[in-house]
Amino acid sequence: MKKLDNFINCLAVLANADFKLAETNDIYRTGIIGQFNLTFELARKALQEIMRMHGIEEASTGSPREILQLAYKIGFISDSEV
Repeated sequence: MKKLDNFINCLAVLANADFKLAETNDIYRTGIIGQFNLTFELARKALQEIMRMHGIEEASTGSPREILQLAYKIGFISDSEV
């Protein structure tokens, strides 16, 4: 699935970020924040698509918060802190 592949690729980039450098370099920190935002959005879209594929009609629309709450409610996410 393309959305899941995009999320995995973005997450790998974020995982390789140098967070120590971000403490002192504003441009690098801004880049990490942008990468986080992109990764989060792709995670939400992939999760939404997976729920749709499983026939969960409530996943068709909703804010990121609503999609995450729905995923927790139906058991796709098991960590309530997420």
